[in-house]
Amino acid sequence: MSDEVRQLPKLWTGDHYNEGIGRDDMFDKLKEECGVFGVFGYSDASSLAYYGLHALQHRGEESCGICTVDVENKGFHYHRGMGLVKEVFDQPKLEGLKGTRAIGHVRYSTSGESQLANAQPLIFKYRDGDLAVATNGNIVNAPEIRRELEYQGSIFQTTSDTEVIAHLIARSPKDFVSAAKDALQRIVGGFAFLIMTNDKLVVASDPHGLRPLVMGKLGDGYVFASETCALETVGAAYVRDVQPGEMLVLDKDGLHEDRYAPLVRRATCAMEYIYFARPDSDINGINLHSARKRMGSRMAIESFVDADIVTGVPDSSISAAIGYAEQTGIPYELGLIKNKYTGRTFIQPSQELREKGVKMKLSAVRKVVEGKRVVMIDDSIVRGTTSRRIVNLLREAGATEVHVLITSPPFANPCYYGIDTPDRKELIASSKSVEEIREIINADSLYFISNQGYVDAVGGNDGEINRGMCMACFDNDYPTPIDAESEKSCSC
Repeated sequence: MSDEVRQLPKLWTGDHYNEGIGRDDMFDKLKEECGVFGVFGYSDASSLAYYGLHALQHRGEESCGICTVDVENKGFHYHRGMGLVKEVFDQPKLEGLKGTRAIGHVRYSTSGESQLANAQPLIFKYRDGDLAVATNGNIVNAPEIRRELEYQGSIFQTTSDTEVIAHLIARSPKDFVSAAKDALQRIVGGFAFLIMTNDKLVVASDPHGLRPLVMGKLGDGYVFASETCALETVGAAYVRDVQPGEMLVLDKDGLHEDRYAPLVRRATCAMEYIYFARPDSDINGINLHSARKRMGSRMAIESFVDADIVTGVPDSSISAAIGYAEQTGIPYELGLIKNKYTGRTFIQPSQELREKGVKMKLSAVRKVVEGKRVVMIDDSIVRGTTSRRIVNLLREAGATEVHVLITSPPFANPCYYGIDTPDRKELIASSKSVEEIREIINADSLYFISNQGYVDAVGGNDGEINRGMCMACFDNDYPTPIDAESEKSCSC
């Protein structure tokens, strides 16, 4: 191996260079915070929720929980735990969760501490009985509301921003539905809420539709989920997306459609299309596998590279790599293989073990890449740590050239709506040019899709800003007000 390959540039970690990685994460990939799943009017709601959450496991691997309502005695049954859905629930636990109504949650935390108390659904007792809350997203003004409520005497049980809506509802003198509507009008951010009492289920999406939420039917019952793939898993028929600012109320009389806020600007998170959601899901009627293939195809038009093979970083970039290969005629190959059985975290006491850990999670296929010029398609670059390690894996396996093409524009701004992003200074694209990033990740060339190229590739409604997507992480145009305190706060 040449000296040029061995003597790599030091790793960018924000305000300094470092040989290690910025955090304990093996890969510095963005993390979606949560996934929610709700059931109303199905005989075995807990089992349905279990399978729905399993389909949403990619949206949160830290903790999970299910809460059900026993219609006969109107009581709550719930179980929450740290870990994957299959680790937290078994048949006896599910059998103990009786009821025809349920809400479930998978969680990945950011500023909210990683502890059982923050696992959702959050369960409360209040004057009208039981209250359970599950959400995907982030309440931007939660710190302000929390301080106000604490001053008025509220005692918070968790560090999760989700708890503020329960306090707002409980302190209201109005009936539950009116109190829930007032609470939703008070909070700012990106969120998909499932709020359950002993006799009602409220389903709500934020006024911009930042976080996805869909409704399905299964027999006479209703199913709600963060992604359509969960509906497919449980055999529910997709009905429609829950609209921005919409509030649905389900009770013994059926489904009632209402609004708590008008739609001012639809702004679904761009990273849902690029990375977070499963490729077999649809968002706003757009299939993600097809959209990602179009991103790859657009990259081929904007940034063609003459190479021998195209490979995608598993799993989110496979579709885009196929699109690039089809557009260019360069063969698509499985040059990188993801090991799905390494667990979620590693103990990493040394740099040497960190590097071994990378190879446990991802491997280059030597016989495929050796002696080849490789186009490597990925979805994003956050700090640059992951990209550099993957480029080096390919080089160590014998790739003669590694060209990196990214199907998102440069990620230069933090998200405040439910994605775990580092401080702005740690985002490599916030202060480094494309050429500087290329040098840091040790690639022969580096290209990002253009903002307009990305928008065109996704498609959607031409009459809306960015075709109804929030691209603040790329263009700094946030759909809600962001103040200094918000920049210190992030969620779930």
